Amino acid sequence: MKYLYLLFSLFVIPFLVVTTKKASVTAEMPVAEVLKQLGDKSIKHQPNMGLKGVSAENGKKLFLEGISKSPNGKKSKKQSKHFVCTSCHNIVQEDPNLSVSDPQARLEYAQEKNIPFLQGTTMYGAVNRTSFYNGDYYKKYGDLVDKARNDIREAIQLCAVECAQGRSLKHWEIESVLAYLWTLELKMEDLNLADADFQKIKTAVDKGTNQAAAISLLKSKYLQGSPATFIPPPTDRKAGATNLTGNPKNGKLVYDLSCKHCHEEERYSFFKLDDSQLSLDHLNKHFSKYSRYSTYQVSRWGTSPVPGKKAYMPQYTKERMSVQQLEDLRAYVKQEAGK
Repeated sequence: MKYLYLLFSLFVIPFLVVTTKKASVTAEMPVAEVLKQLGDKSIKHQPNMGLKGVSAENGKKLFLEGISKSPNGKKSKKQSKHFVCTSCHNIVQEDPNLSVSDPQARLEYAQEKNIPFLQGTTMYGAVNRTSFYNGDYYKKYGDLVDKARNDIREAIQLCAVECAQGRSLKHWEIESVLAYLWTLELKMEDLNLADADFQKIKTAVDKGTNQAAAISLLKSKYLQGSPATFIPPPTDRKAGATNLTGNPKNGKLVYDLSCKHCHEEERYSFFKLDDSQLSLDHLNKHFSKYSRYSTYQVSRWGTSPVPGKKAYMPQYTKERMSVQQLEDLRAYVKQEAGK
């Protein structure tokens, strides 16, 4: 009996200790997992993978193509005739520093990574956030924002119906989109942590000390929600923004990575734009006017659907395109017009 007890002590008990030990923090580890190990409250929007038809693969197809495979194996009805999620949202990191919203840094990063410069925030890391449709979006969507602001499922549905001008998503579709978004969650390596900060967090996990401080430090390295401030066009549209001089070189980046993303080859818009003289002359002619063809007008106010065409243009908030960048775009258009 003593011999058996000795064997149990040598092999079974150490095994139990090893298997219950917390995994040490690595660069590739999901941020949500590290927060969980630090004792933070779990994020409430885990997908219901037990629901029939739910899968990250289905969610990805819905997100990128607007269609998927229903639980009965048949092709689902297209979610929207006008847009897909990537019309307005990237699915990769788009900010070099996730703790600030800096449109110029984002534009330069977009150029470096060859990604579009869009009105909507990236869905990379969306599941790590705790609030949605922040700031001034209540001015546009009213009471609909009340449910969506603290509930990612309601935010997904609001985006599907109002932003994409499409049908409501079924329960299994929302859960599938959510499952796909969890494949885009933040990793520790995304946060640009200094070595000292990384070590503080690692020590807090390994030793179970200073966990509250580690949670606070970790969450300070990425925004908990994407800020949104609606601002009007310049008061004097002919003069443009006060005391600002446009930079055509930067404006070309805005034109290439933003305007042409939707309008080139009428990808998501019935209004076609390209690098032709016709396009640039048209934009220059209408820039300072008070019409739906004015870049000042549509950039800040967007456009509404017109009869027979539900597609529209969403506006750029201050955080998604700065006043300076809009002046840069005007300077580029003016420089190229009439050549």
